[in-house]
Amino acid sequence: MILAYRIITTLIYPILIILIFIRKLIKKEDQRRYKEKILSSCFNVTRKKNKELIWFHAASIGEIKSIIPILKNLIENNKNYEFLLTTITLSSGELIEKEIKNYDNVYHRYLPIDVDFLIGKFFKLWRPAAIFLVDSEIWPNLVIKAKKTKTPLALINARLTKKTFKKWMLIPKSAKKIFSTFKLCLTSNLETKNFLSQLDVKSVYHFGNIKLIKNSENNSKENIYNFFDRDSYWCAVSTHRNEEKFCLDVHLKLKKIYKNIITVIAPRHIHRSDEIKKLCDKFDINSQIITGDEKILKDREVIIINSFGVLPAYFKFAKSVFMGKSILKKFKNEGGQNPIEAARFGCKIYHGPYIYNFEDIYKTLEKNGISKKIGDQDELVDHLINDLSIKTKQTEKFTSIINNLSNKTYIDTIREINKFLKNEVI
Repeated sequence: MILAYRIITTLIYPILIILIFIRKLIKKEDQRRYKEKILSSCFNVTRKKNKELIWFHAASIGEIKSIIPILKNLIENNKNYEFLLTTITLSSGELIEKEIKNYDNVYHRYLPIDVDFLIGKFFKLWRPAAIFLVDSEIWPNLVIKAKKTKTPLALINARLTKKTFKKWMLIPKSAKKIFSTFKLCLTSNLETKNFLSQLDVKSVYHFGNIKLIKNSENNSKENIYNFFDRDSYWCAVSTHRNEEKFCLDVHLKLKKIYKNIITVIAPRHIHRSDEIKKLCDKFDINSQIITGDEKILKDREVIIINSFGVLPAYFKFAKSVFMGKSILKKFKNEGGQNPIEAARFGCKIYHGPYIYNFEDIYKTLEKNGISKKIGDQDELVDHLINDLSIKTKQTEKFTSIINNLSNKTYIDTIREINKFLKNEVI
């Protein structure tokens, strides 16, 4: 099966080039650097002599945010290493460029498509001493190339769903050959640890989801603080299509009790902001799309967030946050978004029944009184009314709980990564 995969990806390479060009035209790829994914002549390799290169690969913005604290720890405590960070999505690339701008030994590149000769050239030019793949980023050609070049390979915050595990078990020999290449696996949940053990992976540990780990970023904006400090509002975060209608219905029901209620909607995909505004217009609700530092107009009922990294400014005063990708039945086997950042700011978290991707985290939050499952609009409205009636939020209590979980996960993860880099993993 691995040979078949290698042949197929090589044969469809021209088609993949065309797809990347199409994505560029519709502005889903970096307009200047998209060729890094498809042409070895555009890899733009820059290396310093006499330093080993540690390569991290994380696909999208959520995975990038999760490894930033770990990456910064390694950078600051290992001056003899260089670091390469590869991503896939445009938004993740833009985020990491901001995060690494003050470091001269860290490079960001877009990962080449998983075609054998491209990956082979990438290895030859960058010469990684060790590789960390994040979450579910398991690319067969990359993994096999690491095995052939005897490059130590680790999987951190590993996540295998039941559906994905069943697919791998359709080709058990190939699956075990690929997964046996990993010398260290740190899992995001206990289910994944069990799946990896069945695939004969050695050195599998579960210390908690690294998305628990606190990121030191602070993008607070005083004009937002000053505005919301005087108003009652709630946030709907990481929403998907059709969840915004759910939230607007909640808004209209709250408005019958709180005339000046404000709903903040932060869609998972910010390019949908105009679509959400049109929905607000349909409901005859005054709304405003916030892209940068513009001031929030006083007559707006719904604020639509159209930029990354600004949510802490909204979480600071919000008492309640609804997490999206959880209310629609189509998300039964893939639902859930990361609630940690909102919880760390002392917000009460509400979510629908479909939270598969973060089930372990939500169980922990619910056990500590931080999160609550809701089944319909009326149930969410009742909880929001109760939260809005409370004068102060439980910031100190919630933050203490989250930070204790965060610190343990962080310390254990860093310890195992350092052991792996020193070749001390059993």
